[in-house]
Amino acid sequence: MEGVPRFLRDIGLDAFEYEAVRGVRISRDKALKLREEAERNDVLMSMHAPYYVNLASPDVDTWRKSIKRIYESMLAAEWIGAYVVVIHPGYYKGTSSREEALNRIIDGFREVIDLLPGWVKKPSLSPETMGKTSQVGDVEEVVYICREVGRCKPTIDWAHLYARYEGKYVESVDDVVNVIEYIEKELGKEAISPLHTHFSRIEYGRGGERMHHTLEEREYGPEWEVVCMAYRDTGIDAVIISESPVLEKDAIKMRNTCYTPKT
Repeated sequence: MEGVPRFLRDIGLDAFEYEAVRGVRISRDKALKLREEAERNDVLMSMHAPYYVNLASPDVDTWRKSIKRIYESMLAAEWIGAYVVVIHPGYYKGTSSREEALNRIIDGFREVIDLLPGWVKKPSLSPETMGKTSQVGDVEEVVYICREVGRCKPTIDWAHLYARYEGKYVESVDDVVNVIEYIEKELGKEAISPLHTHFSRIEYGRGGERMHHTLEEREYGPEWEVVCMAYRDTGIDAVIISESPVLEKDAIKMRNTCYTPKT
C-alpha cells in the first residue's frame, strides 16, 4: 500500500482515496508510512468510510455502530493525512420523514466530532451524494448536513446524481456549474477549495444506481466532457476520484481530456 503514491506520481496522477469500505483495518504504523509516501510524492489523500453506515436508522444499535465506524475512519484518516472522510449518510427507510432522517444524520455527525481526540485535526466529514432514491444524498441534503455540522464538506459524485435522477441531471454544463455555485453560496469558499468529486459512467434503473461503468462504455452516462467543461468555466479547484471499474486507466483518460499532465 505504501507504494501506491509513488505509482500514482509515476503515471501522472496526484490524488488517492483510501478505500476502507469493508472496515478500517490499517494499522497506525502502516498508515503513517502511507502518509509519508503521499507527502513525498505530492499525492493528496482522502478516505472512504465503511459502507456499513446508516446514521438515519432509528435502530439505536445500528446508529451507534455507524458512529463507531465513522469515528475509526476519522482516526485512520488523520494518520494517513487524508483531508476528507467520504461517508454514505444513510437511508430513509424506517424514518417518518426526510427531516427525521436528516436530523439523525446530523446528530450522528455531531457526536463523532465530539468524540474525536484533539490530535485529529485534518480530516473533515464528507457526506456523499448518493445514486439511489432510497438513500439520503441529493445535493441539497448533503449541503444542509454540512451547514448544520460545521466540520464538513460535501463529496459530489456526478455519476450518482445522474443515476438518482435517471439520466435527467448532469446532462449539461449548466447542471454542473449550478451545483458548484450552490455549494459555494451555501457553505462558502472553503467547501470548494478543493471540491471533492467522484466520476464514472453509470447504469441506472428505476430507483437509481445499478452499476458503475468505464468511460469506453458510451451507452452509459454522464459525459466527462460536460463536467470537465464546467470545471474549466468556473476555474474550480476540484479533486476527481475515478469510480470506474478500471480506476487509474480512466483517471488518466479524464486527466488527459481536462488537464495538462504534471511533469
